[in-house]
Amino acid sequence: MGRALGILGCCLALALLPLPAAPRGPALRPRRQLRPGGRSADTACKNRPLDLVFIVDSSRSVRPEEFEKVKIFLSEMIDTLDVGERTTRVAVMNYASTVKVEFPLRTYFDKASLKEAVSRIEPLSAGTMTGLAIQTAMEEVFTEEMGTRPATFNIPKVVIVVTDGRPQDQVQDVAASARTAGIEIYAVGVDRADMQSLRMMASEPLDEHVFYVETYGVIEKLTSRFRETFCAVNVCALGTHGCQQVCVSNGASHLCDCYEGYTLNPDKTTCSAVDMCAPGRHECDQICVSNNRSYVCDCYEGYTLNPDKKTCSGAITSSLVTTEESCKCEAIAALQDSVTSGLEALSRKLEEVSEKLQAYQDRQQIV
Repeated sequence: MGRALGILGCCLALALLPLPAAPRGPALRPRRQLRPGGRSADTACKNRPLDLVFIVDSSRSVRPEEFEKVKIFLSEMIDTLDVGERTTRVAVMNYASTVKVEFPLRTYFDKASLKEAVSRIEPLSAGTMTGLAIQTAMEEVFTEEMGTRPATFNIPKVVIVVTDGRPQDQVQDVAASARTAGIEIYAVGVDRADMQSLRMMASEPLDEHVFYVETYGVIEKLTSRFRETFCAVNVCALGTHGCQQVCVSNGASHLCDCYEGYTLNPDKTTCSAVDMCAPGRHECDQICVSNNRSYVCDCYEGYTLNPDKKTCSGAITSSLVTTEESCKCEAIAALQDSVTSGLEALSRKLEEVSEKLQAYQDRQQIV
């Protein structure tokens, strides 16, 4: 009886070892964080790339303290721009009766260097040769040798003229030639500036290209106006893009995209879920668990997921009890039988000794 129970217990223990089972459902984790519908690092308004030339009047009518205000205006304008070799390049020209290129478009590609260079500019002398300044910009500054990018790049060429007087040369024809060459001209008049001359040199529409302020003390107010003018709207940040999941800004346009695990529908705005556990889409060795956005790998019972989170190892199978295992069970059962028999014999001996001891005690009481 004891031998039979021993064999049965051993075999039951082997039979209870884990066998392959149906897939389990572990906690789902996305493979990566989903991107928001609009890029949070972007702002609703970002300066578009420009080749921008400031032409500033430093004739005798501009007092030294007023010229300092002009330099502050230039520095604050630089702060609003997306300055860089591949974004907006800035040049500054200084003019009176002569023209001086303070620095061309190829010189500085960071704001700190630009502002430092602006701070070193000194006013010139008498005269207001605005036409000559525009001519010099067209012929000497807006050239590839001086840092202007090739026409194939489609980078706007922009001039901002700041003056407080009437030009002493013929500005109308020169400005017309510049505009024909693709240069966009903004005219900023201060105090005594001649409005008719400003309108002659500026690009159309005039109400968007001609500005006027009463004094140099308030010229800084124009900074925000120019920022809005040079703004390239990020459609994604405005929330009017119509994309169901992800909006990718592309200048003034945009494209729609989808979260990982989704695919863009033919309408190019909505997304449909993709089964990440479909054949060929995952790398799981045994079990793929999908949540329609990502997937995780799992293993059958009796297996362990390896550190690569894809393959499994350590399986123990025992659908059949091997001969070696049977022999081990036989040996264990035989040992159990031997121990049981020994215990039974010892028990009988103890009972005999107990009986003899009791009989001896009874005789002693009678005597």
